[in-house]
Amino acid sequence: MTAAPTIHCASKLEVTALSDVPLVGAGADLPRLVLEGLHRDGIELRSSDVVVLASKLVSRAEGRFVDLRTVDVSARAAELSRTTGADPRVVELVLRESAEISRAASGALIVRNRLGVVCANAGVDLSNARPLDAKEGSGPWALVLPESPDRSAAALRQALEARTGARLGVVISDSVGRPFRLGSVGIAIGVSGLPPLSDQRGHADLFGMRLEHTVTALADQVATVADLVAGQAAERRGIVHVRGLTFPAGEHSARELLRPLEMDLYAKGGPS
Repeated sequence: MTAAPTIHCASKLEVTALSDVPLVGAGADLPRLVLEGLHRDGIELRSSDVVVLASKLVSRAEGRFVDLRTVDVSARAAELSRTTGADPRVVELVLRESAEISRAASGALIVRNRLGVVCANAGVDLSNARPLDAKEGSGPWALVLPESPDRSAAALRQALEARTGARLGVVISDSVGRPFRLGSVGIAIGVSGLPPLSDQRGHADLFGMRLEHTVTALADQVATVADLVAGQAAERRGIVHVRGLTFPAGEHSARELLRPLEMDLYAKGGPS
């Protein structure tokens, strides 16, 4: 694993969900939306600030809507639909968004999606998935993840930095469940500017012992703390501003967070 740069976190973080974020449609200007929201809430961007966007907001702006009436169901999707009890059209979308099926059982379809994230239903979402311009009688609708969350994060960061002069981090977040534990948490599926990992190996603990294995998933932690204030239902708080970290800004990717398959004890083809 390549050593990530040392990160400094102040003893206090300021985490602010921007208010009154509108429900956006395809083609929405995300940089303008972020800057208007910051201005409305009296926040001026500074270097080392992080802006976190919910993946659903990005997907809507990028037009990642699917009318389920248009989905042709494959034999494999029909088979998995019988196993899981899910709508076969949704299962078909999950298969299209997946690299590998991890588990299929009644009420559950766990996959490694095309971004490398192990999650339920590959991030295909039926909640708040209707386009603004949907015609009467269309749908039901589904929303799939952004095509490239890293690219989306980079484009937003570059636009915000060009307009403000600040050196920023941007995280695209999504909510996932975890093996062995109930409830979902926020994780980073797209990252730009912010180092995804904070490598503390070689640092000393309180007694002078050198840390050997401590690598913190910084971008996931930022996504999770943003998730606390963003909400999951009808809050319309899909943009969160985080202040209190100090980090060397640079080009990064959420894929830096993925454990290599050959090191993954739970993955097919991993070490036995």
